[in-house]
Amino acid sequence: MSAVAEKALIERGEQLKRDGIVIRTYDLWKTYVMGDQEIHAVSGVDVEIRKGEYVAIMGPSGSGKSTLMNLIGCLDTPTKGQYYINGNLVSEMTDDELARIRNKEIGFVFQTFNLLPRASSLHNVELPLIYAGMSAADRQTKARAAMKAVDLEARMDHKPNELSGGQRQRVAVARALVNNPSILLADEPTGNLDTATGNEIMALFERLHEQGNTIVLVTHEHDIAQHAYRIIHIRDGKVEKDEKIK
Repeated sequence: MSAVAEKALIERGEQLKRDGIVIRTYDLWKTYVMGDQEIHAVSGVDVEIRKGEYVAIMGPSGSGKSTLMNLIGCLDTPTKGQYYINGNLVSEMTDDELARIRNKEIGFVFQTFNLLPRASSLHNVELPLIYAGMSAADRQTKARAAMKAVDLEARMDHKPNELSGGQRQRVAVARALVNNPSILLADEPTGNLDTATGNEIMALFERLHEQGNTIVLVTHEHDIAQHAYRIIHIRDGKVEKDEKIK
């Protein structure tokens, strides 16, 4: 890449950040080669998400929504196209650079909670701060504040097997929030919960959104997507429809 082209890409990222655009993809593709076939899981996606938005990415199984989530979450790299998160051109980054971006810019909430079974809730929440190299005292302060934000101060010393499913997901949300990330990326966050508990978690996301957090929710369930303020419908690796619903 020429110095002029590189400078233009950097300037584009700086402008996106000034404009409050946290996520921006340009003609994003992810192609898998299966024998003599090419499978286009994501096909030329252009998406823009602004700071403070609450967006659901929705689509049926095999639509490409999970692949798109992996690209947005910097868990995978695109075959071609550009992806900026908070002004950083992540589509051109090395694995080590991507790991730093994931830790700093993205808070993940997974369907399966992904908690360490032998660690306390507080220690689970501290983990991203350990990877970030923060001191023990500062980690404790920030982790306690994150636990308080999800109404779990009384459960800080409990291990995951001593918590209900909803409480485990709240710990996962606290862990996602502890680094004050640019986006909260939730993949089917109510998938392992009963309806009542799922509604509690969605009410928590609503509260976090009201506090200014940018939330991207990936789901195949229509009623869960309806909690967001905008739904991006994915089908056959493309954006089929992008609608504001609130």
